[in-house]
Amino acid sequence: MLLAVRGAKIYTGRGDIIEKGMLLAGDDGKILDVGQDTAVPDNAEILDLEGRVIIPGLIDAHTHVGIWGDGEGEPSQDSNEWIDPVTAGVSALNGVNPLHNSFEGAREGGITTVQILPGSVNPVGGLCFACKTAGSIIDDMVIKNPTGLKGAMGENPKWAHGQMQKKAPASRMGIAAAIREFFLRAGEYKVKKNRAMEKGEFFETDIRMESGLMVLDRKIPFRVHAHRHDDIATALRICGEFAIDCSIEHCTDGYLIADYLGKKNTVAMVGPGLSSSSKLETAGFSDENAVILSRHGVKTCLITDHPFLNCRYFLAYASIVHKYGLSLQDTLRAITLSPAEALGIEERTGSLEVGKDADFAVLGGEPFTLKGRVESTFIEGKCVWRRKLY
Repeated sequence: MLLAVRGAKIYTGRGDIIEKGMLLAGDDGKILDVGQDTAVPDNAEILDLEGRVIIPGLIDAHTHVGIWGDGEGEPSQDSNEWIDPVTAGVSALNGVNPLHNSFEGAREGGITTVQILPGSVNPVGGLCFACKTAGSIIDDMVIKNPTGLKGAMGENPKWAHGQMQKKAPASRMGIAAAIREFFLRAGEYKVKKNRAMEKGEFFETDIRMESGLMVLDRKIPFRVHAHRHDDIATALRICGEFAIDCSIEHCTDGYLIADYLGKKNTVAMVGPGLSSSSKLETAGFSDENAVILSRHGVKTCLITDHPFLNCRYFLAYASIVHKYGLSLQDTLRAITLSPAEALGIEERTGSLEVGKDADFAVLGGEPFTLKGRVESTFIEGKCVWRRKLY
């Protein structure tokens, strides 16, 4: 059935604001029209939202929703393949429980799309993917797979392998060496594979190297967990050596080297916010980080890293960043269109435009204010979460 949402103030995500706007969604879940003078077909279901605000469905580009096991304990912890420092052959897609309560938390937070990544205990940790936050079969929820190959610098790999298992890598030097060795081997694999294909000879596929090959061919980026400024610089150095695309995940110390990151055209996934500095490498944490990075030309996306910031509070984190000085439109972009572009899914989501998925959140007031809490969340024109009235 067609859905006509009328009367609300609409933030399109492209900088436009439509007072008393109208959004028309088709029965295929796509936006047919958005504006003020939209004709409403006779067979449309009309939803009157006068006094409310509509924003694009939020996109959380770094989560462990459905794979971390929060609320269920260790038995459902499936985000890290601990034993080997290089586990490029695994994919988060195969570890996600789509009925986990964290997906409902995401919908409550106005989040309609998430990128789910493996954890950060391995220098090379596995493939990421993007999906919608409603559904029961993960394959039906996927928007894009894969969206990147996860990597990690710093204390997590040092602890997981050097301290816990008494094996390499036990230092930052060892982590960097493991990543370099992986991409060198992937390059050699590429040469051998191309040669075999040219000759029509049998070639044995290695799923770990296939992941590396996608990164080397720039089909997907290397998404590197890095908090400390020196780890961030090391990640960019290695990616520069192999001419591969990357994003810096967390980028906690990014503001200390913001000018450098801007000159490197860095993509930064910043967060989680509203959290304590729980380890040495996050001692310099500041919620002003995203503001400083943006001012230096860094493509900045806000993230929850759920469960480390519960995804229900994504808008609250964005509100804090806004109050530190990021403009309303830039803050909105950091949780909608910028992550869509960083994930390569901007043709489907990230803004409210004709032809895109009708993914949106209905707020009780202006974004990033106390009244601007999520009242309902829509995915592809269907309400998937509504706040209970008490």
